[in-house]
Amino acid sequence: MHVIGGTASTSLAERISRELGNAPFAIPFTKRFPDGEMYVRVGGRFEGEDVVVVQSTRADQDLIELLLLEDAVREAGARRVFVVVPYLGYARQDRRFFPGEPVSARTFCRHIELDADAVVTVDLHSRQTLAHFSKPAFEASGIPAIARLLRERPIDLLVSPDQGGIDRVRRMAQILDKPWFALQKKRLDSEHVELSLPAALPGPIDGKQVVIVDDVISTGGTIVEAAKLLTKRNVASISAACTHGLFLKDGFERIKAVVDEVFSTDTLGNPAEKASVAPDIAQILLRETAS
Repeated sequence: MHVIGGTASTSLAERISRELGNAPFAIPFTKRFPDGEMYVRVGGRFEGEDVVVVQSTRADQDLIELLLLEDAVREAGARRVFVVVPYLGYARQDRRFFPGEPVSARTFCRHIELDADAVVTVDLHSRQTLAHFSKPAFEASGIPAIARLLRERPIDLLVSPDQGGIDRVRRMAQILDKPWFALQKKRLDSEHVELSLPAALPGPIDGKQVVIVDDVISTGGTIVEAAKLLTKRNVASISAACTHGLFLKDGFERIKAVVDEVFSTDTLGNPAEKASVAPDIAQILLRETAS
């Protein structure tokens, strides 16, 4: 098995190769033509080999590179192509909200799977997105990676910033054997929310070391408001943990101003990258390549 790391996921791809028993790892050559078009070349031939292509698609150019890499490894003779998209861009538009809109999650799934035998991604916005793939598709979870990290730190309580994250924080709490609760959230606009504590808490929270657990941190607005609310209740410390750390605009700085630590997995390169999903992705790949 060979692992190819796209420019959006080079470090994670190398970690995955190590988890696959030090599988051969390569970084493709890329450049831009004068007209702005992308050029990609993978080295060597892959006749009869399984190839894993790892590339998040946060930006439009990342998707173009991924599609070119898939075609390149097919042209190089790959027997099977396993595409790992740690962060699947455009997945939030998983349905049509207004007439004339595309279902962008469906569109991306259709194009990504064209030259793939199977697709692996991590913590989708909605599990329904998997249904848009006609080929085998699997979703790894970022929860075990964050749990492995948090086991090394003193924590008393886990908090979800909204009701939508209950399953996530409950699973984390089961792994770490810690109490948890979810905040009540009212969205005011795309960047502002209003949060409140639930009617019932698992016990006193003053003096506790708290971790706010989320799947995606974008602008950081929800995390900031959650931290402010918990600070008013005199908790001892606050950390924020997520799978996908986008940290748009000045999101990272805003969060760091109100919490003690910020953790994210390595699906996207960012200053908070401290936990790796490589073991969890590799486990899926090993299972599927053995079949």
